Amino acid sequence: MSRIIGLMSGSSLDGLDIVDVEFVEKNNNWTFVIHHALTIPYTDEWYEKLSNAMNLDTRSYLLLTTSYGSYIGDCINEFIKQFSINKSDIDLICSHGHTVYHEPSNRMTSQIGDGASIVARTNLRVVNDLRSMDVALGGQGAPIVPIGEKYLFSNYRLLLNIGGITNISVQNKDGKYIAFDICPANRILNKLAKNQDETYKYDDRGKLASSGVINQNLLNDLNQLDYYKKSYPKSLSNSFGLDTVYPIIENYAQMKTNDKLATYNEHIVVQIINAIQMVYENENENFNNCKLLITGGGGHNDFLIERLIEELKRSFMIQVYLPEANVIDYKEALIMAFIGLLRLQNKPNILASVTGAEHDSVGGSLWSV
Repeated sequence: MSRIIGLMSGSSLDGLDIVDVEFVEKNNNWTFVIHHALTIPYTDEWYEKLSNAMNLDTRSYLLLTTSYGSYIGDCINEFIKQFSINKSDIDLICSHGHTVYHEPSNRMTSQIGDGASIVARTNLRVVNDLRSMDVALGGQGAPIVPIGEKYLFSNYRLLLNIGGITNISVQNKDGKYIAFDICPANRILNKLAKNQDETYKYDDRGKLASSGVINQNLLNDLNQLDYYKKSYPKSLSNSFGLDTVYPIIENYAQMKTNDKLATYNEHIVVQIINAIQMVYENENENFNNCKLLITGGGGHNDFLIERLIEELKRSFMIQVYLPEANVIDYKEALIMAFIGLLRLQNKPNILASVTGAEHDSVGGSLWSV
């Protein structure tokens, strides 16, 4: 029995997800209980700092990773205080940090949030820097969640996470996991909603999108991006959405925001279907009546989910499941906690079958008190 605090900051920049989760292993079968979960929204100041991190000089970048580590530590302390958690019950903190640079082709990835600073603030053991070992071994360093899906959600053949970036994990008929990033999602949708009204953090339940009309020309332009033609393993940097995708949408300056939202939601649906089709063809898989689990903030986008369910049933006869809210919202933070636990046990926590690395690896830097 192990109790871990897991943290995740995604490309949607909506906030820092924190979970307090207990894991139990019996005969190599894992179960978990989420005791507490919370998202701490980023202030405007932190939103701007994280959004502009790629533009910093070296010294400013190093200062940011240190200050963000201290910020994470302070958030954990507040989390522990709010839920009256006994610190002595916590075995480990595992922090994903926030991805700023991700260039696996150059064997480089960087997630800010200094582990030493987190330890100094919390006086608890910390694991961070989860992706670097896999990238050094020639892997994509992403997605890393399939190890948790393998042990915690093995009853689903397909697992779809719709966050800042949409990614998919597929368990093939031999039990091997395939996973890759599909396309930017909430990072673009949230920015479009904010363009409609500065007070909007996101398009609540997809209501704006539901009042829009799909623009076929924009949809075609988005679907032609080279990334979508590449086979897996593959992954996306956070910058792909704003630097590559968003400028295409900006070319349609006269379009109403709700039409842009409707079109981009459809783009996400199209690319999810194409991704499953790619696996179907490459692996000779049959997904008829398979179970698909949807998690991530996009799970609350009723407009997107209804359209996706319709298309998944039509194309593959796939059964779609939405879990309890804690799993929808905190599955990635939960799996970060599990990855940290495996690191503490010195067991492989990143799957080479997913990332394309030379072999499975034990990822993460361990900082002791």
